[in-house]
Amino acid sequence: MPKVDGLQVCKEIRKNLTTPIIMLTAKGEVVDKIQALELGADDYIVKPFSPRELEARIKAVLRRIVSDNTKQSIIKVDSLTIDTGKRQVLRGDQKIKLTEMEFNLLELLASNPGKPYSRSEILHQVWGYRINQYSDTRVVDVHVSRLRSKLEKDPSDPELILTARGTGYMFQNYTLKD
Repeated sequence: MPKVDGLQVCKEIRKNLTTPIIMLTAKGEVVDKIQALELGADDYIVKPFSPRELEARIKAVLRRIVSDNTKQSIIKVDSLTIDTGKRQVLRGDQKIKLTEMEFNLLELLASNPGKPYSRSEILHQVWGYRINQYSDTRVVDVHVSRLRSKLEKDPSDPELILTARGTGYMFQNYTLKD
């Protein structure tokens, strides 16, 4: 691509979308493949390649996507219901409106109850950010605060999204029900 590097395009797509990405490139070094996969590519094919190989790889990626989409988990904690398949949250029968980032953050934490996540891990897994010494991880605190204000009965005394002292945040421990 003449103006933008394929890795940069991949990185930009991954900021907000889970669209499947297969990189088609002339770069065949292992370090290039690793970098692309770490930035969010689902597969990596080096030119020249067989059209049949490309077709097989597309089918494989689509199989994984369909498989992932059929794994719908419903997480119930007290009166809160998190439906990851429908990407919606209910308190009783009342729907709670969340932004995409708030839902992604909630899904990460609630899908791994009791597991503490550092702010850096959250930034990387939810936002796809690469963390360096100049990164401001406090943006996570802002999103957690907003999420708590929408989900917690008393945001000043959270019961769902807990602070993991010295680490970051975690979701209260519960039993996952499919």
